[in-house]
Amino acid sequence: MKPDSLPLASVVIPTLNGMKFLPACLSSLQDQTFKEFEVIIVDNGSTDNSIDFIRHNFPQTVIIENKKNMGFAHANNQGIRAARGKYIATLNNDTEADREWLRNLVGAAENSDDDVGMWAPKILSSQNRKEIDSVGGLLICRDGIAKGRGRLEIDTGQYDTIREILLPSACCALYRKKMLDETGYFDRDFFAYCEDTDLGLRALQAGWKAISVPTSIVYHYYSGTGGVYSNTKAFLVERNHLWVAWKSFPVTWNIMLPFYVILRYVIQLYGTLSNRGSAARFVKDHSLRDVLVTIIKAYGAAIKGLPSIRQKRSRIKRKITRTDFVNMLKKHQITAKDIALID
Repeated sequence: MKPDSLPLASVVIPTLNGMKFLPACLSSLQDQTFKEFEVIIVDNGSTDNSIDFIRHNFPQTVIIENKKNMGFAHANNQGIRAARGKYIATLNNDTEADREWLRNLVGAAENSDDDVGMWAPKILSSQNRKEIDSVGGLLICRDGIAKGRGRLEIDTGQYDTIREILLPSACCALYRKKMLDETGYFDRDFFAYCEDTDLGLRALQAGWKAISVPTSIVYHYYSGTGGVYSNTKAFLVERNHLWVAWKSFPVTWNIMLPFYVILRYVIQLYGTLSNRGSAARFVKDHSLRDVLVTIIKAYGAAIKGLPSIRQKRSRIKRKITRTDFVNMLKKHQITAKDIALID
């Protein structure tokens, strides 16, 4: 067989007890029309025999085993360090890729300008394959929380234009290895959630751009590994969005940060009372006390980590002006209402 003319890509998949999803995920990679790639599984202490399954059924897979759950961010970093490809594709284990997914993604990367370092495919729901998870990456709220562009809309091709975006979701994204080596990998202190927002904003400030590639399609079982309304997810999101803001937002935005956080909470309270949004779903499975305790713990942890965040902020490479960065944030902004009332 003639080798593919596109360069080697490395697909990095963190997993934790992913036996429910890995057969479909890895089979979809095996069926890719583009063959010049390696698959690196980073296991975070699974106990469901999924690693034995991979060794037996997908023997070409590179496997990195952790004795315990080191987090999504750290697992991705381990995979990136082991990767040989020009491009790094991060992929959740609860996904299934279209046969042309990687060819179209790497092809778009090869046809991009040298200052483009991130590419976002079209991510659709596994449960309803016409429903959008995100197309063209993430939009950001003034409180530091990001959400998928077009989330829960029915895909009619309304976002099918290749265009510059803010940043991709690490659920499924392609990164230029050169960019990652320059700007730094995922911040392992985030553990999980918002780590892709942090990485993307750091890359933007360093002068790198991101592009939407809607011809590259992957299907995602939303929060299949982390749980949709778990206490752990709520804690990490509430802590990490503050770190995103404190680390990358301009000072003037951070002065206004408490206002936007409180605004989101007020809208989420309304959503809870009217049975709308993620807060209403969370309260169904948890008590109000659980919600308050989770928020208090998250803010305590965020403040405890503030000295480290300030040091990291000072080390961010900045090649674009503050004005250009703020304009990018404004261009790809989402409202507190959209964050609070969309699951």
